[in-house]
Amino acid sequence: MTNGLASLLKTYDSTLETFQKGFIPLLLLFCRIWVAWVFFNSGLTKIASWDSTLYLFEYEYHVPLLPWQLAAYMGTAAELVLPVFLALGLLCRPMAAILFVFNITAVVSYPVLWEQGFYDHQLWGLMILIVVVWGPGPLSADKIIRNVIE
Repeated sequence: MTNGLASLLKTYDSTLETFQKGFIPLLLLFCRIWVAWVFFNSGLTKIASWDSTLYLFEYEYHVPLLPWQLAAYMGTAAELVLPVFLALGLLCRPMAAILFVFNITAVVSYPVLWEQGFYDHQLWGLMILIVVVWGPGPLSADKIIRNVIE
Protein backbone atom coordinates (compact mmCIF):
# COMPACT_ATOMS: atom_id res chain seq x y z
CA MET A 1 0.00 0.00 0.00
CA THR A 2 2.81 2.42 0.85
CA ASN A 3 4.56 1.73 -2.46
CA GLY A 4 1.34 2.43 -4.35
CA LEU A 5 0.87 5.77 -2.58
CA ALA A 6 4.51 6.72 -3.15
CA SER A 7 4.17 5.83 -6.83
CA LEU A 8 0.98 7.89 -7.12
CA LEU A 9 2.62 10.90 -5.47
CA LYS A 10 5.66 10.58 -7.72
CA THR A 11 3.41 10.50 -10.80
CA TYR A 12 1.48 13.52 -9.48
CA ASP A 13 4.71 15.47 -8.87
CA SER A 14 6.03 14.61 -12.31
CA THR A 15 2.79 15.67 -14.00
CA LEU A 16 2.67 18.92 -12.03
CA GLU A 17 6.30 19.69 -12.87
CA THR A 18 5.64 19.11 -16.58
CA PHE A 19 2.58 21.38 -16.40
CA GLN A 20 4.58 24.11 -14.63
CA LYS A 21 7.36 24.00 -17.22
CA GLY A 22 4.82 24.75 -19.94
CA PHE A 23 2.57 27.08 -17.97
CA ILE A 24 4.99 29.45 -16.21
CA PRO A 25 6.64 30.78 -19.40
CA LEU A 26 3.18 31.53 -20.77
CA LEU A 27 2.14 33.18 -17.51
CA LEU A 28 5.21 35.42 -17.57
CA LEU A 29 4.60 36.32 -21.21
CA PHE A 30 0.93 37.04 -20.47
CA CYS A 31 1.83 39.33 -17.55
CA ARG A 32 4.38 41.21 -19.64
CA ILE A 33 2.08 41.69 -22.63
CA TRP A 34 -0.99 42.62 -20.57
CA VAL A 35 0.77 45.28 -18.50
CA ALA A 36 2.65 46.61 -21.52
CA TRP A 37 -0.61 46.95 -23.46
CA VAL A 38 -2.34 48.84 -20.64
CA PHE A 39 0.46 51.33 -20.03
CA PHE A 40 1.31 51.84 -23.71
CA ASN A 41 -2.33 52.61 -24.52
CA SER A 42 -2.39 55.10 -21.67
CA GLY A 43 0.67 56.81 -23.16
CA LEU A 44 -0.97 56.94 -26.59
CA THR A 45 -4.05 58.52 -25.02
CA LYS A 46 -1.89 61.16 -23.36
CA ILE A 47 -0.24 62.05 -26.67
CA ALA A 48 -3.53 62.09 -28.58
CA SER A 49 -4.99 64.67 -26.21
CA TRP A 50 -1.85 66.49 -25.11
CA ASP A 51 -3.67 69.66 -24.01
CA SER A 52 -5.84 67.58 -21.70
CA THR A 53 -2.77 65.76 -20.44
CA LEU A 54 -1.08 69.03 -19.55
CA TYR A 55 -4.25 70.23 -17.83
CA LEU A 56 -4.47 67.04 -15.77
CA PHE A 57 -0.86 67.22 -14.70
CA GLU A 58 -1.23 70.88 -13.74
CA TYR A 59 -4.54 70.68 -11.86
CA GLU A 60 -5.45 67.07 -11.07
CA TYR A 61 -2.36 64.94 -10.64
CA HIS A 62 -0.12 65.74 -7.71
CA VAL A 63 3.20 64.17 -8.65
CA PRO A 64 5.59 64.57 -5.72
CA LEU A 65 8.91 66.40 -6.16
CA LEU A 66 8.52 67.24 -9.86
CA PRO A 67 7.17 70.31 -11.65
CA TRP A 68 3.96 69.40 -13.42
CA GLN A 69 5.39 70.03 -16.93
CA LEU A 70 8.32 67.69 -16.32
CA ALA A 71 6.00 65.12 -14.76
CA ALA A 72 3.78 65.23 -17.86
CA TYR A 73 6.65 64.61 -20.24
CA MET A 74 8.33 61.99 -18.07
CA GLY A 75 5.07 60.18 -17.32
CA THR A 76 4.10 60.03 -20.98
CA ALA A 77 7.59 58.91 -22.02
CA ALA A 78 7.58 56.21 -19.34
CA GLU A 79 4.22 54.90 -20.56
CA LEU A 80 5.49 54.72 -24.13
CA VAL A 81 9.03 53.40 -23.60
CA LEU A 82 8.90 51.04 -20.61
CA PRO A 83 6.09 48.85 -22.04
CA VAL A 84 8.08 48.22 -25.22
CA PHE A 85 11.00 46.85 -23.19
CA LEU A 86 8.58 44.84 -21.05
CA ALA A 87 6.74 43.32 -24.02
CA LEU A 88 9.98 42.35 -25.74
CA GLY A 89 11.47 41.05 -22.51
CA LEU A 90 14.52 43.26 -23.02
CA LEU A 91 16.27 44.47 -19.85
CA CYS A 92 13.06 43.22 -18.38
CA ARG A 93 13.68 43.14 -14.64
CA PRO A 94 15.00 46.70 -14.32
CA MET A 95 12.33 48.06 -16.68
CA ALA A 96 9.61 46.21 -14.78
CA ALA A 97 10.96 47.57 -11.49
CA ILE A 98 10.84 51.12 -12.86
CA LEU A 99 7.31 50.52 -14.14
CA PHE A 100 6.34 49.21 -10.71
CA VAL A 101 7.51 52.46 -9.09
CA PHE A 102 5.73 54.41 -11.85
CA ASN A 103 2.52 52.51 -11.09
CA ILE A 104 2.78 53.37 -7.39
CA THR A 105 3.47 57.01 -8.25
CA ALA A 106 0.36 57.10 -10.44
CA VAL A 107 -1.81 55.85 -7.59
CA VAL A 108 -0.28 58.24 -5.06
CA SER A 109 -0.46 61.22 -7.44
CA TYR A 110 -4.08 60.89 -8.47
CA PRO A 111 -6.49 60.58 -5.53
CA VAL A 112 -9.40 59.59 -7.80
CA LEU A 113 -7.65 56.26 -8.42
CA TRP A 114 -8.26 55.36 -4.79
CA GLU A 115 -11.97 55.32 -5.61
CA GLN A 116 -12.11 54.19 -9.23
CA GLY A 117 -9.04 52.41 -10.59
CA PHE A 118 -7.21 51.27 -7.50
CA TYR A 119 -7.92 47.57 -8.00
CA ASP A 120 -6.69 47.73 -11.59
CA HIS A 121 -3.43 49.26 -10.40
CA GLN A 122 -3.13 46.58 -7.73
CA LEU A 123 -3.52 43.88 -10.37
CA TRP A 124 -0.98 45.52 -12.67
CA GLY A 125 1.41 45.99 -9.76
CA LEU A 126 1.14 42.29 -8.91
CA MET A 127 1.72 41.29 -12.53
CA ILE A 128 4.77 43.57 -12.70
CA LEU A 129 6.12 42.11 -9.45
CA ILE A 130 5.76 38.59 -10.85
CA VAL A 131 8.04 39.63 -13.72
CA VAL A 132 10.49 41.37 -11.38
CA VAL A 133 10.76 38.30 -9.14
CA TRP A 134 10.67 35.50 -11.74
CA GLY A 135 12.20 37.40 -14.65
CA PRO A 136 10.84 37.57 -18.18
CA GLY A 137 10.97 33.83 -18.77
CA PRO A 138 12.29 31.88 -21.75
CA LEU A 139 10.06 33.71 -24.25
CA SER A 140 12.02 36.96 -24.07
CA ALA A 141 14.81 38.90 -25.74
CA ASP A 142 16.81 38.64 -22.51
CA LYS A 143 16.80 34.84 -22.75
CA ILE A 144 17.68 34.85 -26.45
CA ILE A 145 20.58 37.24 -25.86
CA ARG A 146 21.79 35.20 -22.89
CA ASN A 147 21.74 32.02 -25.01
CA VAL A 148 23.72 33.71 -27.81
CA ILE A 149 26.33 35.04 -25.38
CA GLU A 150 26.80 31.67 -23.65
